[in-house]
Amino acid sequence: MKFNKNWLFVLLTMALSFALAACGSSDKDVKESSTESKGSDSTIENLTIGLKSDVGPLNIYTGNLDWLTDMVYDKLFSPSPYVDEPTPWLAESATQIDEDTWEVVVRDGIKWHDGEDFTAEDVKFTYEYYRDGPANRHTHHVSDVPKIDEINIQEDGKTLTFECGYACPSLKIITFADLPILPKHIWGNVENPRKYADLAIGTGPYKLTEYVADRHYVLEANVDYFMGEPTVKKLTLPIIPDATAMFNALKSGQIDVSSRTVPAELISTFSSDDNFKLASATNLSIVQFGLNYEIAPFSNEVFRQAMSLSIDRQAIVDTVLLGQSRAGEKGYPHPDSPWTNPELSTPYDVIKANSLLDELGYKDTNGDGFRETPDGKALSMSIKVSAGEPIYVRVAELMVEQYKAVGLSLNVATLDPTTYSADISEDNFETYVSLIGPHGVADPDQFVQSHSASYLWTAGLPYPEMDAIIADWKAASTIEDRKLIAFDMQTLYNNQPTAIALYYPDEVYAYNAVKYDGYVESLGYGIINKFSFLPEATQKAASTTAPVIIE
Repeated sequence: MKFNKNWLFVLLTMALSFALAACGSSDKDVKESSTESKGSDSTIENLTIGLKSDVGPLNIYTGNLDWLTDMVYDKLFSPSPYVDEPTPWLAESATQIDEDTWEVVVRDGIKWHDGEDFTAEDVKFTYEYYRDGPANRHTHHVSDVPKIDEINIQEDGKTLTFECGYACPSLKIITFADLPILPKHIWGNVENPRKYADLAIGTGPYKLTEYVADRHYVLEANVDYFMGEPTVKKLTLPIIPDATAMFNALKSGQIDVSSRTVPAELISTFSSDDNFKLASATNLSIVQFGLNYEIAPFSNEVFRQAMSLSIDRQAIVDTVLLGQSRAGEKGYPHPDSPWTNPELSTPYDVIKANSLLDELGYKDTNGDGFRETPDGKALSMSIKVSAGEPIYVRVAELMVEQYKAVGLSLNVATLDPTTYSADISEDNFETYVSLIGPHGVADPDQFVQSHSASYLWTAGLPYPEMDAIIADWKAASTIEDRKLIAFDMQTLYNNQPTAIALYYPDEVYAYNAVKYDGYVESLGYGIINKFSFLPEATQKAASTTAPVIIE
């Protein structure tokens, strides 16, 4: 199937013209697709995956979607930092020599998609490029948390030595499992990675053979993949930003699976159709309520605590999400991460919230039902939300009502997605609602880094309590000690949060099971990940699990 503007126009037109429930399944399409094989070790010719956003030609300096990047690139260990014990991938092994030093042996016989040999030089180049070049999403894993000072290749040509600037006990299970390896023979000649626009070249199970901005991607199987030939020869990914158009396309058979998870109100639409299956996965994401902690009143940690205590998270889940999610009552980071303190709690307590606000001097002095500032000025705060996320808009509207119970006046500012993104990135907001993915809420090193990266905190702003804990964390030399100190860090954070966990989304994927039924879940990546298209033995080696099918 060739995707072009006309094809996309048809999808959008369908979104405007038909209610989803009225769209019957395409018996013809299903009947035709049933002639193809299904199951993880069978091979089919093509699978069409609806993609909700365009992230460019998989240049990790300009756009990134981890599961899609992972189709093309490999890491030293897989699948991710979100499991307890990643599996050697491009690496044969990794051995800790002392608290600051690791040795890694890389595999022989692996080729880049353009036919060049993968070597230890590519690994050394990649880590140094990330550390010394322009910043990207992976940089802090080599430049700060942790800090890798020196990388050397030994005489055998396949063993690398990594010397850290301070103890790095989790280098294997975090850093080595997170950083995609780049080809030196290509990126070594790139002067400005942010302007590089060629198609990505990796060692992964799929080659990116076509990318048309705002339209589609085409990935073709790397039949010589060192971890087994992919079970789907070609993946076609049309970009469908509109949610209604996406699910209409799935229902009508124009796509086989949606990367956008199914909202609660559409579950019955797909569960009642025998051609589809619904798979529940743990994507390790949080829908959060961000506070601009650099301006009053959010610069006061007690005010932020009162803001957190005022939110009835379970009511949000019950009312807006129809029960399809978990209330964010365990705070931040994600409670399913093996790195999160299981004792965290962020309760709903209006009495305590009122008491804290009273103590701070925020009182209703004119009898209008809303508190004024301690110096008697009116206090009204806005919640910025993207118009492209209607559920978040409804969440924000409910929060406005909840805050009335403690005398705080908030309003919802719904912005077009482009304006919203610009405002958030430029700190032009008081509060906002957004989704934060696993890299932000399940990677323990990122949690530390976020306290100096202008996300959870900004470097240079006084925060002596957190600074002291982070110093202890960096001085610890074992994973067990690091984890216990991280638990203290998380407790402190949730007592005075700068981003409040509202709920942990239940991610439900709908897919045409007649066309393909070999999906597996990789923690934090959902069911659309490269392991879903690799042989069963490889899936097991990568710690994947069968998705939970909703009956």
